[in-house]
Amino acid sequence: MAVTEDPGAYCRAVEAYLCRKNGGHLIRIVGPAFEQVCGWAARGIALPIVFRGIDRYFERYYAKGPRRRPARVEFCEADILDVFDEWRRAVGVGVVAPTDDASADDAVAVRKRASLPAHLDRVVARLTALRSGGDQSLNAVVDEIVREVDTLRGGAKGLRGAARDAVLERLGTLDERLLAAARADCDASMLDEVAKDADDMLVSFRDRMSAEVYARSRRACIDRLIRERVRLPIVTFE
Repeated sequence: MAVTEDPGAYCRAVEAYLCRKNGGHLIRIVGPAFEQVCGWAARGIALPIVFRGIDRYFERYYAKGPRRRPARVEFCEADILDVFDEWRRAVGVGVVAPTDDASADDAVAVRKRASLPAHLDRVVARLTALRSGGDQSLNAVVDEIVREVDTLRGGAKGLRGAARDAVLERLGTLDERLLAAARADCDASMLDEVAKDADDMLVSFRDRMSAEVYARSRRACIDRLIRERVRLPIVTFE
């Protein structure tokens, strides 16, 4: 799943994934759409990130009711770039921009951030859903974190200064604890798989990183992949 040097193979992989999301309806990626998708590869956007962006677009698409026509790949770009930006910030890498012309496309719009109470509401809801799922292995730590986040939620409105900083620091600690529990629960084969996926996703950036920076980004990427597989919410609030 690495970003490939063959733009045709990269586009065919995106085309096949979009076909599956469109219920088997194939829309060829040609002309301007081909150039657009090749631009994603040139920026170092690995295929798993492209697929997550497409998934995000289709979640909204399905929520609107019965589909009337197949969705084109061009419609998914904003979500793909959003997912890529989130991934870059999470693992600490920059953008591959082959030409100066691409710099304008690499700018990411500033989005309105949710409030701290709203964030805590979502964290509790996500953790509650996780606890009620089929896998019960994390229930003990999830129960403890839900109780503490629920307590923090009660006094989160209007927090300022040192009191707010203390809550944010505590949320970071709880997030690390939740992720550590999920990591410890993974078997060796899953850890090997996510490590390989992380290497594939970072391949376009590795030559520009020192060994120390790469190791840090790789660890962050592995943690992010584990979080996604287990469907852990991000408890930290930035």
